[in-house]
Amino acid sequence: MDLVLWRHAEAVDAAPGQPDLLRRLTPKGERQASRVGAWLDRQLPDGAKIWVSPAKRTDQTAKALGRKYSTTDLLQPQCNMEQLLELVQWPGGKRCVVVVGHQPVLGQTLSHLLGFSEKECAIKKGGLWWLRCREHPLGNKTAVVTVQAPEFL
Repeated sequence: MDLVLWRHAEAVDAAPGQPDLLRRLTPKGERQASRVGAWLDRQLPDGAKIWVSPAKRTDQTAKALGRKYSTTDLLQPQCNMEQLLELVQWPGGKRCVVVVGHQPVLGQTLSHLLGFSEKECAIKKGGLWWLRCREHPLGNKTAVVTVQAPEFL
């Protein structure tokens, strides 16, 4: 199973009284999403499942990919790692899954799956980590396929 953890691109700060879910991408964030989305579209297999947080900034980021996706409240900004892993059916899923979401849950999931001692790994805005679960006689192993940042694409 492949799992792509894609953090939303740069977003505007919330205006006083504005709900966090309504924050939009900045012009820089739009460029970040476009770069990463174009690269990811070339790499993803057909039939990849794409899950997106209900926040406006994640929706805008996912749109840059140019593929169908599903939005779920399970990926709200304050969701937890267990919810994310259950949603994507890690490690037993049979297809590639992309999650467009937020810190800290993306970083917590990454840290957990890679066995880091830190509780959370930093993921840059607009960046992604592509992980692969491989079956191994001594237990499943998680490998890093690639890490991408918008400024390098």
